Formats: sequence, structure tokens, C-alpha cells
Amino acid sequence: MIAPTPWYAPTEAVVPPVRRPVAGVFRALVALAAITGIAIDLYVGSPLRVLSYFTIQSNVLVAVVFALSARQAWQGRRPLPPVVTGGTLLFISITGLVYHLVLANDASSFSMTGDAATALSGWRTLSNDLLHTVTPIGAVLNWLLLTAPGTLQLRHAARWMLYPLAYLVFALLRGALMAPGSTARYTYPFLDVDAHGYPGVLANAVFFGLAFYALAALLVGLDRIRPAPPPRGPKTGFRLRALVR
Repeated sequence: MIAPTPWYAPTEAVVPPVRRPVAGVFRALVALAAITGIAIDLYVGSPLRVLSYFTIQSNVLVAVVFALSARQAWQGRRPLPPVVTGGTLLFISITGLVYHLVLANDASSFSMTGDAATALSGWRTLSNDLLHTVTPIGAVLNWLLLTAPGTLQLRHAARWMLYPLAYLVFALLRGALMAPGSTARYTYPFLDVDAHGYPGVLANAVFFGLAFYALAALLVGLDRIRPAPPPRGPKTGFRLRALVR
């Protein structure tokens, strides 16, 4: 028995995939910056300690998501889900903002600039710049210039907050299991139970958590009002919608 011919045709059969080589190359470069910074830190430091930092984890996410997004753009495939790309943008933005406004700010009560253990030189300076400055800026530029607006939703923000919450639990458990006086027992000064006690750390966590949620809401709001990037690919004169049975 011959199967009936479907009465509709997929969108791809009418309009060929539109490859975006500029977006693909840019995203590949951002992924390469993240990979380079991570590789340097793993080479010059203790891998287990290095991988415990939010900075490294968020850059690992950037490396994976931007590499996949580069392939999608290069091959003209459907973009990754906004909940994934938006979360990646939020987490790497947190990395950049917390570093520059809090950890590298002499006026901050959580500044790490005077800590001899975190003094930077040589390769560490390069990795620090790549992980805290280059990749966050690259992620923001990709969002503003190479992605369609209006895809992020406020409901995504609650899902995104699960990762900072999980990281808080991880950092506190890690510190509790390490011997007192261990190097980098707590990954960041505002999570240092020895210095602030659990009530102080939880107060810091609430403050930063609210700030992160506000940042997520801001990104969603800006995504709805920002202009669309210039159209690329052939113009058909009409829009096609995928038909489903």
C-alpha cells in the first residue's frame, strides 16, 4: 500500500537554510577565548580547585553553548533554545559584573585585589582577562548584534536562578568538608563562613540572589525593546510558518 503524500511541505523545502558565517565565526572566537582561559587556569593551577569557581563553570558553559551556536549558524540550522542561550548570557554577565564591580574593586568590602594569593602575572593575567572581560563582552555583543530580539521570557528567570542556588550549596558544602585553614576553602570572599558566619553568608547570598534576578529581568526587558539586527539571507516577500498536522 502506498502511503499518502503529505499535503504540506516543510519550510526548509521551500526556503533553503540561510547560513550565517559572520555569526558562526564570531561565536567560535568567543568559545575559543573561553577554552583558552580555562586551559591556562587548569595548566597553572590545581584542576579541582580551578573547576570549583563560578567563573570557570560559566565559561565552560560559554565554550559549549557558543561552539554549538557557531555550528548552527554556519550550517543555517535552527538556533539553540532561548532558555539556554539566555541563561548562558546571564551567567557570564554575572561573572564579568561581580568581578569588575566587587572582586576587583578596591572600594568593595569583598575586594580581592590586596590578596597576595590571587596576585596575577603572566599567563594568569591573560586567562583572567579572557574569562572575566573578553567572554562576557563577547556574549553581550552576540546577543545585541547577532540574535533576534523578543525571545527571552520572564519565566526563564526563575529557571536560571536554580544554577546560582545550586552553586551556593556546592560552595558551602565544599568549604565545610575542607580542613580549616585550607587554601581557597571558600571560593569567594562573600561566601567565607570563617569570616562572616553562616548568617552573614546567607545574607550575602540573598543580596546577590536578588541582584542576579534583577539582572535577569533586565535582560528580558531589554530583549523585548532592543532593535532587531539587519536581516540576512534571501528575501521572499512573505513569511512562512511551519505547518503541522
